[in-house]
Amino acid sequence: MRLHIKDLHKNYQQKAVLKGINFTFEQGRIYGLLGRNGAGKTTLFNCLARYLDYDQGQIALDPDHIAADPDSFFARGTPHPYSESEIGFVFTQPHLPEFLTGREFVKFFIEINADKVRTPLSIDDYFHLVAFDPADGDRLIKDYSHGMMNKLQMLVSLFILKPPVILLDEPLTSFDVVAALEVRNMIKAIKNDHIMIISTHILQLAQDLCDEIVVLHGGVLRHIPPEAIHSPQFESDIITLMREPEITNAPADMKTEPVGTED
Repeated sequence: MRLHIKDLHKNYQQKAVLKGINFTFEQGRIYGLLGRNGAGKTTLFNCLARYLDYDQGQIALDPDHIAADPDSFFARGTPHPYSESEIGFVFTQPHLPEFLTGREFVKFFIEINADKVRTPLSIDDYFHLVAFDPADGDRLIKDYSHGMMNKLQMLVSLFILKPPVILLDEPLTSFDVVAALEVRNMIKAIKNDHIMIISTHILQLAQDLCDEIVVLHGGVLRHIPPEAIHSPQFESDIITLMREPEITNAPADMKTEPVGTED
């Protein structure tokens, strides 16, 4: 499966945030999305998740690997639009009904999505998938820590519906060291079945967890070659890139100008 984005634009009044994004994300890969504050990462996620209308461009899923790039894919005609249920969005700040217990919420979520849950498990089995203590499932969500709320959000967004595309916005910021390691391992364990895009400000996390990295700068995506991710110059080159003046119509794939591969 592929997720194609072609010529994506989004403006807020007179300010252009996304200025013609072209990129293809592949199933089985974890992509790190880097960018400075205000670069448009959350805007891009909201457009992908269909929470926000964009001004121009096309976004589509390619489940049959019809084409390797957006131009070739969309040249074949107008694809059928994907549904919101095909995108799993894990927010930085969880949005959960705090007046329910964790167990009540999971039960309710399964019931209202019964037609979309392919292989239902018991609630305790779902809890174990995300290392969530079943005893905590009987407490009100309002009494949970931020990390516990995030685990519950990941459970319903990733493991119950199993959407083909998963967007994670700063997924590890609320976890302690042990929980963060558990979540990283969970993400790696399910990546082969999904297209996964992780927004983060933590360069070390991007290096350790991601197969590929894209930088949102100047309203376009700049692709970092995989071989550059573990280069000694990676951090300094990413910072240099983010400090560059905005370039109109910058190329989406920077493999011809690799970052971090200098001698």
